[in-house]
Amino acid sequence: MKKFLELVVGESFYSTCIISDEELEEYLKFSKIKNIILENKTDKDHQLVSGRAILSRMEGEFTRLNQIYGNQIIFLGTDGDLEWGNRNTRFLKPLYTNQVLKLKFTIIEKIDIDENFGKIIIDFEGSSQDNKIVIISKKNIYRIKKNPENN
Repeated sequence: MKKFLELVVGESFYSTCIISDEELEEYLKFSKIKNIILENKTDKDHQLVSGRAILSRMEGEFTRLNQIYGNQIIFLGTDGDLEWGNRNTRFLKPLYTNQVLKLKFTIIEKIDIDENFGKIIIDFEGSSQDNKIVIISKKNIYRIKKNPENN
C-alpha cells in the first residue's frame, strides 16, 4: 500500500478483470436496470455489459489495487472535463461478458485538504483484450486519509 504522500501525479496502476454472465446478472438484479438491449441475448456465450456495470467494476478494481488497498479511501464523485462539455465518462466500444478488460488508473492530481486528509483525482481507462479503448472516465475524486492505521 502506498500512502498519500507516496502517490505521485502521473503515476499509473494496472489491472485486468473479466465480468462473467453471473456477475452481470447479479449487478442488473441489484441495480434494477431494465433495458431491452441488455436482455437481448443473441449470443449464448456473451452478453453486452452495461456501461454502469463496467464503471462499477473499474471502481472496485481500483480499490483492490495493492498500491491502494489498506488506505482509508472514500469516493467523493466526479468532475466534468471541459473538453467534453463537463462530462466525465465516455463509453467508446461495447464490452461483452467473459472478455478481458485491461484497466489503467492514472493519478492526475493530488490536493491537500487538511493535516489528516487529502484528495486524489484519478483517470480510468479500460481497453478490450485486443487493445481497443472501451471506456474513459476522467476526474474520479477520492478522499484519502494521509496516515491510515495499519490493517
